[in-house]
Amino acid sequence: MTRNLQFPATRLIVAGTVIALTLASMTSTIWAMDMPTVQATLTTLPKVPSPVTRKGPAKVVVNVEAKEYVGTLADGVQYKFWSFNGTVPGPMIRVRVGDTVELHLKNHKDNKFPHNMDLHAVNGPGGGAGANLAAPGQEGVFSFHALAPGLFIYHCASPVPNIPAHIANGMYGLILVDPKEGLPAVDHEYAIMESEFYTMPSKDKGVMELSMEKGLSEHPDHVVFNGKAGALMGEELTAKTGETVRLFMGNIGPNGTSSFHIIGEIFDKVYVEGAIGGTVNQNVQTTLIPSAGAAIVEFKVDVPGAYLLVDHSIFRVAKGAIGILTVSGDNDPSTFNEMSPQ
Repeated sequence: MTRNLQFPATRLIVAGTVIALTLASMTSTIWAMDMPTVQATLTTLPKVPSPVTRKGPAKVVVNVEAKEYVGTLADGVQYKFWSFNGTVPGPMIRVRVGDTVELHLKNHKDNKFPHNMDLHAVNGPGGGAGANLAAPGQEGVFSFHALAPGLFIYHCASPVPNIPAHIANGMYGLILVDPKEGLPAVDHEYAIMESEFYTMPSKDKGVMELSMEKGLSEHPDHVVFNGKAGALMGEELTAKTGETVRLFMGNIGPNGTSSFHIIGEIFDKVYVEGAIGGTVNQNVQTTLIPSAGAAIVEFKVDVPGAYLLVDHSIFRVAKGAIGILTVSGDNDPSTFNEMSPQ
């Protein structure tokens, strides 16, 4: 008698579960259909996409192309780069918590290797790398739900010839997931990525390529900001006295930890390891950024002048890890005063 009563009850539980899952799927489908579809605005570093001002989630379509090319790494140094969208670092992506991101990766037909994208903002196997692996001339597509706010790294993780080669050759970038309420307004936002290059002569005269031997021994020839020596030594980064600057700082490595510092500035806020909603340190002189990690730093500039951005593992400056923030405006002798000897 007990057995006969249990059977209908089990059937009711199963039926109820199926109905609940069906309704949930229908609700999810309807919700996704109701979301607006927008094309992502991508920027080349140090430029940053404008803050997301939408009050609700959207389907954000991101189009990226893998390109292999020869370009300038330093004065007199040409290098065989692998890239996203033809720049090193790749384009910066900006979305909002709750967005559904649909990522399309095309692999240019003239490339020699398969490429993909592993986004550290993804909750899912391989950060999506297995789902969007594309051979030359092909395209990979996948989507993910942006669940957590923060500044994240993305990079190629193709197994051919090996993952380190794709990273070391320039296939990386930043994706920012804004919180629902957005970040506090500032006067300037810039993005910077630090990276190492391990070089040796290629078969092509005057062109360098990756040295796996140097990479394994962790002896880089170049440590640079935004893909090449001198990339930030002009007027790329500017501000006026009294303005607040926010830097989205990434470090791809692929081996070293960055000791990021601005000579003559103190960071008012540091969003540790790029987390939004986590620890925010104040009055910081130098912040550590691990390989394949990030940080968000904010500071107000008080005095005009040239402020050097460096990796304070200081010998790396000689290898290219240096930039300039140019600040214009009125002097403030109460904050900083150059005095003559009496």
